[in-house]
Amino acid sequence: MIQSVTHHEQTSPPRRILVLGGTGTIGRAVVAVLAARRNNVVCLVREGNTDVFNDCPGVEMRHGDVTDPDAVARDGLKSERFDAVISCLASRTGVPKDAWAIDYKAQRDALAAARAADVPHFILLSAICVQKPLLAFQRAKLAFEAELTKSGLRYSIVRPTAFFKSLSGQVERVRKGKPFLVFGDGTLTRCAPISDSDLANYIADCLDDPARYNRILPIGGPGPAITPRQQGEMLFALLRQPPRFRSVPVAMLDVIAGALGLAGNVVPALTAKAELARIGRYYATESMLVLDPETGRYDADATPQTGRDTLADFYARLINGEATAERAEHAVF
Repeated sequence: MIQSVTHHEQTSPPRRILVLGGTGTIGRAVVAVLAARRNNVVCLVREGNTDVFNDCPGVEMRHGDVTDPDAVARDGLKSERFDAVISCLASRTGVPKDAWAIDYKAQRDALAAARAADVPHFILLSAICVQKPLLAFQRAKLAFEAELTKSGLRYSIVRPTAFFKSLSGQVERVRKGKPFLVFGDGTLTRCAPISDSDLANYIADCLDDPARYNRILPIGGPGPAITPRQQGEMLFALLRQPPRFRSVPVAMLDVIAGALGLAGNVVPALTAKAELARIGRYYATESMLVLDPETGRYDADATPQTGRDTLADFYARLINGEATAERAEHAVF
């Protein structure tokens, strides 16, 4: 059976929370939810970010660079009392240099600062794909998760499934009458995508729900898991177009990654591009669901759900111009 999880209203007094990675898509949603619940929110952001939270009155911005080992303590916490640190930090590309700098080292430095300041709770936005770590950014995330779990702080590690934005790269393509691209027959993988707002509410609820303390928390959105082909069919139906699909062989990504990897021995800059190709292949062939360690199979029924937003609703809003999709650098399409 699928476990259903819904967020509850906050009944405890407002908390004082430091948010890292608050200018990212999920980070902004988390800040908005925390502010709406009347928490006292401080965000550590880079210099130049001045109007990110204009729609969240009362949110305090402090400037600092998380790649500076002392920034979280010096510029963020400032020896003040905080009830929690929520980290939505993530490397932008996932290539090894960025991954180890952000997904591991910056997180580790933030954890050290939180421990030194006696912050009791550290909430981490991770990713469900770390269950099968074949890529640098997954190994970096796992390395930090391990440090957090043995840190002595109360922790909540949230591992979401696919984001709506990462599944939205073909909306304009299909709108223009082009076929929806799939790997293989479009049924190689499944996911239970979750909206920014539903994920933000789930993360905020970790502050008050003891069942989410000292836990690794996989989480997806509502409804049955869907394949890429079903995503395409959904789009065609919303656009009132007959379904048209074009199959892309997975081997193409293998060839690209292999060629770039070899070329990287001569032109080092191409090594990063090879990793991006490997990231693309991973998402093309691995489901974003809970992985059964005994069978090695992905299990939709074991993937918890939360929220109300569906991917179909999001597609409809994109088509109507009511939403935009800020996509990560390593989106496949």
